Amino acid sequence: MTLDIFIPYWGEPRFMKETVRSVLAQDDGDWKLTVVDDAYPTLEVAEFMASITDQRVTYVRKARNEGITANYRTCVSMATEPVMVLLGSDDRLKPSYVRDILSAHERFPNAAIIQPGVELIDENGTIIDPLADRVKRAIQPRGRGYQIFAGEKIATSLLHGDWLYWPALAFRTEVISDVGFREGFPLIQDLAIVMDMIFRGEQLLRTPEVTFQYRRHTNSASSSTLLDGTRFAGEREYFELAHQISAELGWSSAARAARLRLTSRTHAAWLIPSAMAARDVPALTSLLRHALGK
Repeated sequence: MTLDIFIPYWGEPRFMKETVRSVLAQDDGDWKLTVVDDAYPTLEVAEFMASITDQRVTYVRKARNEGITANYRTCVSMATEPVMVLLGSDDRLKPSYVRDILSAHERFPNAAIIQPGVELIDENGTIIDPLADRVKRAIQPRGRGYQIFAGEKIATSLLHGDWLYWPALAFRTEVISDVGFREGFPLIQDLAIVMDMIFRGEQLLRTPEVTFQYRRHTNSASSSTLLDGTRFAGEREYFELAHQISAELGWSSAARAARLRLTSRTHAAWLIPSAMAARDVPALTSLLRHALGK
């Protein structure tokens, strides 16, 4: 079986080159890579991709920028293999990633989502351990080895706090194609589509081996919208929807987790001192509202 790896590209070219090289360095060669360039302003990556002669690699450049959700949809529509990955254009695969994912799928073919082990790197590729990721470890389910999750228990866990790493996830192609990305949630679409899979009864598999390097940036799209309240407004809207779906399923603990949204509110509270220091009254108002659950 071949792993279908897609990179919906938009971002710093030097990081993107590292990402592509990490795919080329896999110790299991049963993969193919498709880069879908969302009309990034420079052609540096296009020129880099043109220099790659590996027949498993395909590069496509869109005529105009369509945005990340549209690019995810484009990638999913192009997938032809049973399992696919939407790899971040600044993250890195460790050499055993493809082998780990294919082995996990073979052992647990019904799992719609595979979360491999992840470590964090900074802009320089140095391994780090930020507070946000220590929190992720604290709230995720305990256990060792391969773990299968499904139903209300995992829904409740993820609604209390999203401890997954979206770019590291592998999906059964037929499931992600069928579920699709929701409109209106550009900054929380990763949690939204995973939850839609869980709501319909799909399984999530966590593997024990660390095979993925997730890059933490302070200037990411999600980070830059924190103080102005855009992300938190989107989170409130999504959690209201998740509460409604959970209630309709009769999942009372998941509905309660969606209503409380504890880690999201805690995050807003943690940012309040920054808004105060910046004397940003609109941001402070937005953060206080979210932290207080209003």
